[in-house]
Amino acid sequence: MVVPVLNLLVPQGHPLHLETYTVSLLGKYLCYALLALAVDLIWGYLGILSLGHGAFFALGGYAMGMYLMRQIGDRGVYGNPELPDFMVFLNWHELPWFWHGFDHFGFTCLMIVLVPGLLAYVFGWLAFRSRVSGVYLSIMTQALTFALMLAFFRNEMGFGGNNGLTDFKDLLGFDLQADATRMALFVASVLTLSLSYLLCRAIITSRLGSLIIAVRDAESRARFLGYPVEHAKLAVFVISAALAGIAGALYVPQAGIINPGEFAPLNSIEIIVWVAVGGRATLYGTVAGALLINYAKSWFTVEFPEVWLFALGSLFVLATIFLPKGLAGLLQRREVSA
Repeated sequence: MVVPVLNLLVPQGHPLHLETYTVSLLGKYLCYALLALAVDLIWGYLGILSLGHGAFFALGGYAMGMYLMRQIGDRGVYGNPELPDFMVFLNWHELPWFWHGFDHFGFTCLMIVLVPGLLAYVFGWLAFRSRVSGVYLSIMTQALTFALMLAFFRNEMGFGGNNGLTDFKDLLGFDLQADATRMALFVASVLTLSLSYLLCRAIITSRLGSLIIAVRDAESRARFLGYPVEHAKLAVFVISAALAGIAGALYVPQAGIINPGEFAPLNSIEIIVWVAVGGRATLYGTVAGALLINYAKSWFTVEFPEVWLFALGSLFVLATIFLPKGLAGLLQRREVSA
């Protein structure tokens, strides 16, 4: 409630007025928090260290980006009502089959969940069925996102190549540059993060939650007792990927661009740092970790851009040594001592 009031009701020039740029920045932080929540579900509670969740985030983002590109119509640089500008520039003559349907918002929403979820299902089914786990599974997830990054860099893939998708105009007919639209996206991010938090909380307090925690702590024993370990792992992996895709879809209209850089393995590693610093298997800690580190990243990349990666690495090492349960663990320790 505070952010909308400070942005829309407090006049510009007033010390308490919140700029629209800041609102968009906060909206992006919330998308990152949702992504961290998705990773915490699978790493904190299931024990699977995924180094490729950036891929699911990017796929959701590309789905939203394709919808936004179709909304441009003949307002593009080349005035082609059917083809996005980059396709006209590359001498494409017709829309690729996988772009059809993205002029409908409902279809796009379905793809935002379905594409990352389906990829996670296929990948998870093959990996869990073969009982690949530990560091080998982590390497495979990283290889997955790296392979997708290389593929999306290629112009012939039909996703804009190196430049990605950008120059978005409007969403559902609303101008993306308008203050009210930016605020609506921020509110949508808040609501989605809240609902996703409740969903994750419902999962971990259910029988499925008890099973995945048992799998994390003693997978062989859970399997020996007859529990469907592979099915439980696959279900949570798919849910986590879908949440990451939704985060990407909310991020793109607020960032104004999606490109193959979002698939970079470094991004997925950064998500792990958010969760580790906030506190694994706490949900609220991971949300706090994502918000805190991304705020620090914004500050460092403006004031000391060359120092940021060293600061991030140091933070991860220090958190691992002195705060193995993250900031949430520190809070829990104070509550116990009190």
